[in-house]
Amino acid sequence: MNGIIVVNKPSGITSYDVIRFFKRKYNIKEKIGHSGTLDPLAQGVLVVCIGKATKLATMFMGMEKEYVAKMVLGKKTDTDDIDGKVVEENPVSVDESQVMEVVRGFKGEIEQIPPIVSAIKHKGKPLYKHYRKGVIVAPSPRKVFIKDIELLNLQIPYIQFRVVCSKGTYIRALCRDIGNKLGCGGTQTELKRTKVGNFLIKDSYTLEDIETMGLEKVFIKMEQL
Repeated sequence: MNGIIVVNKPSGITSYDVIRFFKRKYNIKEKIGHSGTLDPLAQGVLVVCIGKATKLATMFMGMEKEYVAKMVLGKKTDTDDIDGKVVEENPVSVDESQVMEVVRGFKGEIEQIPPIVSAIKHKGKPLYKHYRKGVIVAPSPRKVFIKDIELLNLQIPYIQFRVVCSKGTYIRALCRDIGNKLGCGGTQTELKRTKVGNFLIKDSYTLEDIETMGLEKVFIKMEQL
């Protein structure tokens, strides 16, 4: 069994929970993995690779990605998303023109500091594991590329935007930085990955879809790739 499944991951479970679903439900013995972690809060396109297709996972990870994100101004959390502990709250006093100017200002190459709670490794362990033990490790800034970013909806203190970006971009860090640039802080409340390379959310399958349709109906074989 060599190929991929384009999954529409639901919010509320980890990316590895999706892998666990396939292992247990379909008794998959071949090597299996995914091409880029989605946080439990996030939903959307997750490319699951099975067998020889796991060798393509790095290629999929490097592909351009598109997201639709929602954030709230005036709150800062330790994880940069709403699942985290609120560490600061501030009044919000901005207008639409200010928000539009700030959001557009992130287009292009930017330097981004990843969240302190993330899968980035330090001394062989993900930062979130260090954090759980009370050890805060400050990640090094990295350059990422925002190909496109546009405001979709604004109902202050909530902002919804679409972003097309490079590998390694943390959208919750982008929400944090937008909030900081506006002087009040911000945190991500929702996230949907709508595209990975040429894999679109409209062509993805929920776990319920897969159970109903059967694995063979959603499986893309290596030769088809």
